Amino acid sequence: MSRKSNGGSPILVAENSGANGFPSRNLLKDQAYSALKDRILRGDLEPGTFLSERQIAGWLAMSKTPIRAALEKLEAEGFVTTSPQQGIVVRALSVHEIADQFEIRLALETFVARAVSGRLTVEQISRLEANLKAQKACLRQMNVQDSVRLDTEFHILFCRFLGNQEILKVMEQSRERIHRVILRVHEYNPARLKAGYAEHCAIADAVIHGDAELAVRRVQEHLEIGKQNLLSPRRG
Repeated sequence: MSRKSNGGSPILVAENSGANGFPSRNLLKDQAYSALKDRILRGDLEPGTFLSERQIAGWLAMSKTPIRAALEKLEAEGFVTTSPQQGIVVRALSVHEIADQFEIRLALETFVARAVSGRLTVEQISRLEANLKAQKACLRQMNVQDSVRLDTEFHILFCRFLGNQEILKVMEQSRERIHRVILRVHEYNPARLKAGYAEHCAIADAVIHGDAELAVRRVQEHLEIGKQNLLSPRRG
């Protein structure tokens, strides 16, 4: 794996090769997609940032062909927009899109909480408790980036425990869509980290002890608070 610099943080580019000794087109497309998406999710490329294929090709030391394919995929997922007038722009989610994402999550996560309540294995409970322990450690350090990552992992874990791959796929996509907004909310209002951790503990406790109705209610309350914070990020 080689290390490429974009003038800021380094970008790692894998050196896997095709049959001719050069990286395959699909591999390069996937590398470009992952590198760009990672920078968008971390907030390095903020909403409204203008990009060009030439600029990105310089960052990643690639031709424009895999860059173009990566941008098409990112546009389909709602992370960038392209137009003849503006070119390529990192896209921000609208208020309506954020609200829509929370409606999806509310429907799926309450279903999942009810389905897995009282049915977790010892190993699954251990994974859940390890996540909460890591959240607590990040809270002490006020590590916003890792806290948001662990927040995502907490919610995704229940979907993994259920074992429904379609629900898992939708949940992962939904969390990615709103990741940047959640990150920004916690940066504006770090006290939300402590409250969110307490809400996670309450959800986990209800699920582990098999109280499905309480688990559903706590998920509903947690998501409603989260939605209000995302829609009014500067509110205390």
